Amino acid sequence: MFLPAGSQDQIGEKLNKQAHVNQMFRTVVQRRDYKAIETPVVEYAETFTNPHVGMDFSKLLKWFDREGEIEVLRPDWTTAIARALMKQHRSQLKWFYQGSIFRQDKNGIESRQAGIEIIRTDAFLGEMESLFTAVDFLSALSIDNYMVELGHTGIFEYLTTPLGLDRKEEGLLRAAMHDKKKDVVYRLVLEKGHEDIAEQLVTLTQAFGGKSVLDDYMEKWQDVHELKEIICLLKKLVNALEELGDIDVTVDLGRVKQLPYYSGTMFRGYLTSSGDICFSGGRYDKLYKQFNQNISAVGLAFDVDQLAKIIKPQLEAKRLCIVASPNTHVKAEKMRRDYPEFRVDIQYQMPSSDQYDQIIQLADGVKR
Repeated sequence: MFLPAGSQDQIGEKLNKQAHVNQMFRTVVQRRDYKAIETPVVEYAETFTNPHVGMDFSKLLKWFDREGEIEVLRPDWTTAIARALMKQHRSQLKWFYQGSIFRQDKNGIESRQAGIEIIRTDAFLGEMESLFTAVDFLSALSIDNYMVELGHTGIFEYLTTPLGLDRKEEGLLRAAMHDKKKDVVYRLVLEKGHEDIAEQLVTLTQAFGGKSVLDDYMEKWQDVHELKEIICLLKKLVNALEELGDIDVTVDLGRVKQLPYYSGTMFRGYLTSSGDICFSGGRYDKLYKQFNQNISAVGLAFDVDQLAKIIKPQLEAKRLCIVASPNTHVKAEKMRRDYPEFRVDIQYQMPSSDQYDQIIQLADGVKR
């Protein structure tokens, strides 16, 4: 039998590496006082497609239940956790999760994540804690070849407000900004009759780099209070990361959100060896408005699959085979305790010598 497109079996060392990533993540976040949470893998589609979340219905894995309601496989942890946290005690502020999400826009239908969510916390504290947790976790995995990128939803929103874009127009402009298509950005904005905004947005597609970018725009926007505040915030985060350690930090002022619920600072981690994204997240206060809640919320998710690809293989214990018989099997089982550093196998037939590092043969209950 064949698998559906995008599905795949997981075998051997790949699974071991994923397990190691998940184990280290759990150790790190519990040390930082996060509490575990898990949501069902099956949810109602409305949880993810309502206007506050806005996920693309066509990319969800879905079906009808017996009552005619549309159910989906969990496509997003943050939204599902937001729903679940409305039933939890308000005193717990920091949460972590581990598990798969399912979307048809991924290279494979299933992708494995490990992430954190921080709610009802001072905005700057939550963003610092999110980023510092990322640094702590990657350090625990002995990964140092990565770059942190910062952005902010407020820049695009402030500059495009005068355009009066409808949902479709805004989506097209976001896509053009995301892909750095300057000609498309200019044309879409010029069609709304704002050449000055078109020029600003085109310039923003190239506004990425180190702290000098922030210095340039601090001077450029010194008379625009809203934008100046954003630059100040990003500067604080960059300085904090650099002060924490030798961390490569960049900013992208033209970055746009890909999910509607993002509402402030955005961050991503890139592996410098491949350019692949190893974590992403940001602020999403707007997500809780669907529950009539006005609270701060921020978090990020690690791509377990990507991290598992690049971590060094764990040193495997030596393999020991105890050759026993039905009469000596119990004795062989007890002998496992004498070899805690070995991977111990029990067989009734003598194996080939190249299969194990050491072989012990039992006969009549006597060790030879």
